[in-house]
Parts: sequence; structure tokens; C-alpha cells
Amino acid sequence: MENHSHFHTVKPMPQTLFNRIFALIYACAILGLLYHHTTNLFFSTTLLCFSITLILLISDLILAFMWLNTQTLRMYPVHRQQFPENLKKVLKSSQYPNLDVFICTADPYKEPPISVVNTALSVMAYDYPAEKISVYISDDGGSCLTLFALMEAAKFAGHWLPFCEENNIIDRSPQVYFESRQASVSETENIKIMYESMKFRIEDVLERGKVDEQYIDGDQESEFFNKWIDKFTRQDHPTIIQALLDSSKDRDITGHEMPNLIYVSREKSKTTHHHFKAGALNVLLRVSAALTNAPMILTLDCDMYSNDLQTPLNALCYLCDPDPAFVSNLGYVQFPQRFHSINKHDMYACAFRRLFEIQAIGLDGLNGPNYVGSGCFFSRRAFFGAPSTLVQPEILELGPDHVVDKPLQSDSVLALAHQVAGCDYENNTMWGSKIGFKYGSLVEDYYTGYRLQCEGWRSVFCHPKRAAFLGDAPISLLDLLSQQKRWSVGLLEVGFSKYSPITFGISSMGPLMGLGYAQYSFWPSWSIPIIVYSFLPQLALLNKVYIFPKVSDDPWFVVYAFLILGAYGQDLLDFILTGGSVQSWWNDQRIWHIRGLTCYLFGTIEFLLHTFGFSRFGFNVTSKVVDDEQHKRYEQGIFEFGVHSPMFVTLTMAALLNLVAFVKGGFDVSRGVGRFEDLFLQILIAGFAVVNSWPVYKAIFLRSDSGQMANKTTNMASFFVCLLCCIGYFVF
Repeated sequence: MENHSHFHTVKPMPQTLFNRIFALIYACAILGLLYHHTTNLFFSTTLLCFSITLILLISDLILAFMWLNTQTLRMYPVHRQQFPENLKKVLKSSQYPNLDVFICTADPYKEPPISVVNTALSVMAYDYPAEKISVYISDDGGSCLTLFALMEAAKFAGHWLPFCEENNIIDRSPQVYFESRQASVSETENIKIMYESMKFRIEDVLERGKVDEQYIDGDQESEFFNKWIDKFTRQDHPTIIQALLDSSKDRDITGHEMPNLIYVSREKSKTTHHHFKAGALNVLLRVSAALTNAPMILTLDCDMYSNDLQTPLNALCYLCDPDPAFVSNLGYVQFPQRFHSINKHDMYACAFRRLFEIQAIGLDGLNGPNYVGSGCFFSRRAFFGAPSTLVQPEILELGPDHVVDKPLQSDSVLALAHQVAGCDYENNTMWGSKIGFKYGSLVEDYYTGYRLQCEGWRSVFCHPKRAAFLGDAPISLLDLLSQQKRWSVGLLEVGFSKYSPITFGISSMGPLMGLGYAQYSFWPSWSIPIIVYSFLPQLALLNKVYIFPKVSDDPWFVVYAFLILGAYGQDLLDFILTGGSVQSWWNDQRIWHIRGLTCYLFGTIEFLLHTFGFSRFGFNVTSKVVDDEQHKRYEQGIFEFGVHSPMFVTLTMAALLNLVAFVKGGFDVSRGVGRFEDLFLQILIAGFAVVNSWPVYKAIFLRSDSGQMANKTTNMASFFVCLLCCIGYFVF
């Protein structure tokens, strides 16, 4: 156990030794299987046998590659603990570093402004000196509706922040507080009425699609909206920066200072590429440098509210460690993403326990976890070159060491902020390559964290018992798959770039970290073995072709059995050790199977089309709007299909083909047409897929609600399955 001035400790996880021993044994089994495929390939007597063996060999090579990448994350998992109470004994609150919070939103209709408001208010109410907090909202949708909501939030903050302080409120997101507590005292009733009134105005303006004059309070607001209202468009508008709260002059109802709250909508032009969210974050990085230039930066999704008022102190336990050797190359502290809206057994696996926790603690034992886009405290210095090499920006005032000594709203400061938010400012600069958040991938978070660690920065995984942040998860399967299709495209962009983890990453960070990052960048490659094992054994079974070892007299059956049971067993163990349940693990592996047939496949296709110049990428915002009927079905554990999608076609094809193959295989065994020991593995694979596909069968055959499988999807899938069976009949 390491001890750093009693601020934090770290110790190995108990499963470390088991992971290493098991990895060695499992690797031997994989090599044996690959040897088996290779010998069968060389001694194939027919073209069909050769083709089947080759396809299985390629699939198992990909599985072996992904397994190897995953094992690097199991070699040294660690558990950290931090002690903010000790930090308070050493540092006075006046010595805490300033904090800039970046919150990005892009579409008021997919990301409701009231959610942005609750997120902003929850971090403004941190147990942290108010004058040291600056909250920046990036509105990439260029919407006056979002600005209006934040102006309402600024007024409500004057009442909410002292209310939280006086009553020692733990849940400092107003919506969460009022939903989780029955108000009993008059003061609580009053503040709740104020919140409900604010919420009504925001939602009414959103429904109307414009800011009505009845909601504009006084001449100052009227003058402001008259100035800006005509400039709000999604694609073409000038830079709009407005300090809604200024800590140097704005006070709450008790007379105390309030945090800065700054609205930023960067200049947009149809002729300029804006680099999606990474571009918005770099604008915030520059604008904040001009206005406040805090040495510590927190990035948050617009629906990821703060759930723990002491979260900044937990981060400071690492970022303010007195040991220079520890902090000199510490780039960021990552908290896990956790969600409050997940149903009982997480049927869509939206908790991403493997991504946000299991693999994070594995990376933490090496060089630190990857950046996952939200809930991350950065050292501003990390965005300006390697720990030993400072890369200065074109304007020195934007550098990490610059001290802002002018008022927030002084003419010179605002002029600089507007200048650096211009759409052509980055031309012929190092922004996005050497400075700031990195360009080149739709998954800017993964790519930025990866590049920072390649430069020599390390990170820390901070996982306190109380969730630091809680957010919303998709409650529609299509929303989930669309989000992960975008991730798939972005990950492949990194995997096949000059910064690929298996080349550049390994040479920069070493083999363990390089392969660990490769596990993410080649995620979509799971689609190949999943598709092969979802279709090939089943088509062979339908045509009485047996492609796997027999149960009784073939020793290779034992190898197959060990590989299957070992992989699933270790994965289940990981879930249990991190607090998961068997049911949530089952849902997670089912969604993994679904992703391989849908978003991984279509993300790969989209990436290939773009690579060969047939299409261009877009950035679709994941909807955060909740439909009541969808939400009801989600809480009941019922899958949401509803609309037609090509991704549902491939999923339905696999479900139907496996059902037919499983029934046909069982029927053949019962009639004595085939021996059970010959068919066992193929029937087992088909049966496993059938059990996983139960929600699909329900959506096709047993449901009549609006979330059932679309008839068009079912008809197309049935046609393609029939076509596959006909082709299989002639091929096999």
C-alpha cells in the first residue's frame, strides 16, 4: 500500500493473482485451438471444409486478439481511497485552486434545457468557495431557448445556493432533491414553488419555440434579447458570450458571492468544419483562459448532475498531493460515469460496468484510466504539451500559467474571448493536434485521453462509494445502438490512424497500455466473430454438416468447453466482484451479442464507406427526452423496438435463423437422423442465441404495443433468412 500524506491510498485488488494464472492457462487453450484450426485447414479435403475452417480460424483469431487486449487490463487492477477530511486539515479553503466547469449541449429538443439547468446548479452548489467556481455552458445548438433557461437558472441560483448551504442539502440538483423528498416546512415549499415556476417557464418557452415577452424580466433582459435574438441560428451565427453571473459583483439573497456562470455559443459558419464536441471544448478552453484561466477543469455532460458536494475535494486529494513526483505528470482524475435512471436489472447494459469500472481499475494499475467524456477533473497544464515540454499557444494569455488580473466583463477580456471563439481562429494553429482536446475521431474523449497518455501524462481513477455524478441512460434500444454506432466509427478512426494503439500506442506507452487502449479502438471487430457464430453453425446444422468436435471421443471438445465456460465465467466473476448481479451480467452479455449484430457491424460499414470516399460522418446527439409510454415499458423490463431500422433487420435475422436451426437440430436428434454428440455444440450455440433473443421473439410474435417490432423489419428479415437458407442448401 502506498501512502501520500494521508490524502489517498492505493492497493492491489485480490483477484490479481488469479487473473494472471488463469490468463496463462487460457492462453495455452487458445493456442491449442488455433493449432487445431490450422491443421484442419491444411488437411481439408474439400473446398467447403477449407472455407468453413478458414472462416472459423479468422473469427477465433479476432477473439484471441481481443482477449489478449482485455487481459492487459486484468494484470494489475487496483483500488484507491481518498481522504478529503485530511485535505481540509492541510489546506485552507482560500488555498483551493480555482475550478472551471465545462458543460456542453447541442440541441434543446434532444437535451432538454431544464436538464442543463439542473446540472449547472448542482455544480454551482459544490462545497467549495463560490468565488473560485466558474461554470461555462457551451451551446452548440445556438439556441435562445437554452440561453433563456440559463438566465432563469441564474436568478434561481440566488435562492437555491444559500438554501442548500443553510439546510446542509446533499442532493444539490433541484430536480433530484424535490423528487426524492416530501416537502414539510414552509421554506422548502417556497423554494419548491420557485423551482416549479422556473421549470414551467423553461418548458413553456421550449414548447412554443421562442422566448415570449411575458417571460422577459425588466428593461435589461429586454435590451439583451433585442440585441441577440436575430443572431441565434444553428449553423450561421457570430460568437455569443454572456456572463449571466459574475462572482465579483453578483450576490445571493444572503449577500454571499455566487459562482461565475457564463454562456458561450461559438461562431458557426457552414463553410467551416467545427470538429463537433472536441471543437466546442477547445473553444471553452480558450474562452475560459481569457476570462478565468482556472488551473483545474471539470468536463461534464449536460445531463450528468453532481451527486456529491465534496467531489472537487476528492479530486484535490490527488491533484494537490504534496509529492512533486506524483503530481508532476498527473493529467486528470476520472470518476466513473453512473446513472440514476437505469431499470432494476439494467436490461440495456447502460451502466457499462465493464467500461466505466472493471476496465478502469485495470488501467489504473498501469498508467491510469482513459477519459470517458464526463466527470473528469483535468489539470489545465495537460492540454499544453507533455509534462516536460510546454507548448505555448499563439496568444500567450491563453497559456496555462497566465494569471487573469482583469474583471470578468472588462472590454479587453471580452474582446479576447470573442476573438478566440471565432470559427476561423484555429486555422494554421496547433489546436486539436498539439494543444487542447484532440481532433481526428468522433469519440473525442477516448482519443484525447489516449493522446495525453502517449505524451507522458498519467491519470487516476477516483471511485468513491457515493456516486460523484449521475446521469440519464437511453431507454430506447435504437437510441442506445445509434449512440454506439457513432462510438464504433470514432474508435475505428483511431485504430486505423497513424496513432493506432497497436503501433504508436505500444511504442509510446508500452505493450500493456497500448494493447489496453487497442481493446477499445477495435471494439467493432467483435462484430466479425459474433456474426460468424450467429449464422455459420446454424446454416451448417440445417444442412446436416457438423463443424465442431464430438462430445464423447474428441479431446478438442474439452478445449472448446473450457474456452467457452472460462470466458463467460471470468466475466461473471468480474461483475460480481464489482457489485453486479447475475441478472445484470446476463443482460450485459446479451447486449454485447446484440451490439455485434447491429451497431458494431453498421459502424464498421460506415467507417469503410467514409474511408473510401462514399460518405461523410455526422454527429447525432443522443436524445435525452423521455417518452412516458417508453419509460413505463423500460421500467417493466420490456425492450423498445417500435420503428424500423436496418440494425433491427440483422438482429431479427439472427434471431429467426437460430430459432429455426435449434428446432430443426432438436427434431433431427429426436428422429435419430443425427447423433446428439455430433450436434451438441451447434445446438448449444443456437440454443444460447435463442435464449438471448427472447425479447426479439416477444416483439415479433407476442406484443401489440407501440414498442413491438415493425412489420417491415420482420418481413425483410424473414425474406433474407429464407434467402440465406436457400444459398446454404446449395453451398452445403
